[in-house]
Amino acid sequence: MTAKNDTSWGNVADWYKGVVSEEGSYQKDLILPNLLRMMGISKGENILDLACGEGFMSRALKERGATVTGVDISPELIALAKKSSEDIDFRVSPADKLSFIADSSLDKAVIILAVQNMEDPIGVFNECSRIIRSGGCLYLVINHPCFRVLKGSSWGYDAEGMYRRIDRYLSELKVDINIHPGLKDGKTTLSFHRPLQYFTKALNKAGFAISRLEEWNSGKTSQPGPRAAAENRARKEIPLFMALECRKL
Repeated sequence: MTAKNDTSWGNVADWYKGVVSEEGSYQKDLILPNLLRMMGISKGENILDLACGEGFMSRALKERGATVTGVDISPELIALAKKSSEDIDFRVSPADKLSFIADSSLDKAVIILAVQNMEDPIGVFNECSRIIRSGGCLYLVINHPCFRVLKGSSWGYDAEGMYRRIDRYLSELKVDINIHPGLKDGKTTLSFHRPLQYFTKALNKAGFAISRLEEWNSGKTSQPGPRAAAENRARKEIPLFMALECRKL
């Protein structure tokens, strides 16, 4: 998140808080349990929740005994985060400018569904490399770049069943998206598509090695209907999210 463009979700902070924490959300039911398992948190670890939003993940990390710093560019979201927990250090800051965190002082950092809204991920990865100790890890959860391409992928249905159509993949994209999908209020933010090789190269240059990759699919099921079986099979086979464990060398 740099000053070049406003990619903050602050102007829909209250709506965003509800979406993230509600029952049935991907953040709560899919991402949270899988990421906590993947991270294997030990009591007393120093962990950064970068682009923390209203602090949903920060609170979960704190409950497991970590010392947590939560950072987001949105003052509105950080204000909500501070109301929800007084024993987490929440800060307003761009993700690539973390001067208040000392070199090699963190055991782990996590960025959940936010890299795709960052204009300068390379700067963010470099800053994470500075503050994470050797042997520590950066965890990324992103929309799966191979199957979820903004305005470049879609679902299709034919005699064989449901399939995923990919119209473009290798080209990097910058796309305006509606912040609140349910409202036509004109509020938009920027989202970016980057292919998988972008992340492997950028992370390697920043001093990280990808030590684990997981692909997470939806556990939801369709209502009974003529396409329900095909839809459910497609959900099981085509992942929504990709999670990377990146170890600092």
